[in-house]
Amino acid sequence: MTFFDIDPHLYLVAACAIFMVSLSKSGLISALGIVGVPMLTLVMPAREAAGMMLPLLLFMDAIGLVALRKQVSWPNLRILLPAAIIGIVLGWVFYAVITEAMVRLMIGIITIIFCLDAWLPLRKALTGLPPSKPWGYFWGSLAGFTSFVSHTGGPPFQIYMLPQRLTPVIYAGTTVIFFTTVNAVKLVPYAALGQLSVSNLTLALSLLPVAAIGMAIGIFLVKRINATLFYHIAYIFAFILGLKLLFDGITAFI
Repeated sequence: MTFFDIDPHLYLVAACAIFMVSLSKSGLISALGIVGVPMLTLVMPAREAAGMMLPLLLFMDAIGLVALRKQVSWPNLRILLPAAIIGIVLGWVFYAVITEAMVRLMIGIITIIFCLDAWLPLRKALTGLPPSKPWGYFWGSLAGFTSFVSHTGGPPFQIYMLPQRLTPVIYAGTTVIFFTTVNAVKLVPYAALGQLSVSNLTLALSLLPVAAIGMAIGIFLVKRINATLFYHIAYIFAFILGLKLLFDGITAFI
């Protein structure tokens, strides 16, 4: 397939999805990253969508890595990354039996509970506490697993990271390093499962400019946004997208 063979409707939907994902990859509104695969499933099979997105995610990771590599919370990454790799391996092992409906339903429920808990008075007593290793291992492995299945590792990652109230730039840099590593590790099983086809790579290549523009806008804004506003936006978007995933998961089962 060449660029001229791409269906215009498919390309428009894919471009919108990649633009929103690129904003999330910059750390601006991380919850937006969850819409990528669900939105692409409107115009292509879900597993093809996941395969097409992976090269673009790696491209966005590279941009974010250059811009934010010095703004990182390493104590968090030392907890999250080993767990995420275990989650990826589990996702590969159970790939044939885990459906996307199951993943969407699970992530939707978790995300909604997470947001509601964050808005309750009790959460204020927990904000700012040092990261717990067992808590981080659990959410890190779940982030790796859901990222492998449908690139929806954002909510589990946010559940662990957002309550710490890091500065927006440190949060964004930590997000970039985490998902750069996760996406690089996913290349091997994705290739083994045949998800990196020529047609997928052709479409991904044609969308590189969209990804670059979205990343540039996001990085520019994340370095200037007020921290309080940043977290209000992050939680609101996470809640809305949690509702969408919950709806998608329930309707798929029905």
